[in-house]
Amino acid sequence: MRLDNYSLGTYTPGAPYIQQLLWYFVGSPLVESHWLPISSIKVGILRIFGASVGKGVRIKPGVRIKFPWRLVVGNYVWIGEDTWIDNLATVVIENHVCLSQGVYLCTGNHDWNQPNFQLITAPIHIQESSWIAAKSVIGPGVIIGKGAVLTLGSVTARSLEANIIYSGNPAQPIKKRTESHDTTGKIK
Repeated sequence: MRLDNYSLGTYTPGAPYIQQLLWYFVGSPLVESHWLPISSIKVGILRIFGASVGKGVRIKPGVRIKFPWRLVVGNYVWIGEDTWIDNLATVVIENHVCLSQGVYLCTGNHDWNQPNFQLITAPIHIQESSWIAAKSVIGPGVIIGKGAVLTLGSVTARSLEANIIYSGNPAQPIKKRTESHDTTGKIK
């Protein structure tokens, strides 16, 4: 490969230059801040910069988001400490999803077969009630099925089926996810 020939091709960040600068120098530092632990303020900042964020969303300190205008977050989502949403393409996180500490969502890669190391992007979609455990990595173009679990430190570059628990690098299915109920019939 020849990095001196690198080009973004047709890719654009998707927002005017002034919006990008304001995000990098004002919005992003506030959302990432450990000194600002209030989720509702961080949600408000993300909305100002173009993110679609539902109600009851919790954003912990250290969360990094590349482009909020390419982020869709449902209701009652938890985003853990030091999560990095590297969204060169759209990331959709549906309702009741938990992204634990240190999760990395990567929507971009490069074509190693091209001498100009061409950028390739693809969206990530995490469906309702899924849990992405601490230090897990999800690659470009992946769909996480409803209720799926990606266990501690696991890596996936392929889509995961609904209600299955996956583990490892590369992530492999280990068992079906089942809900347990207490004596009153409520889900535990």
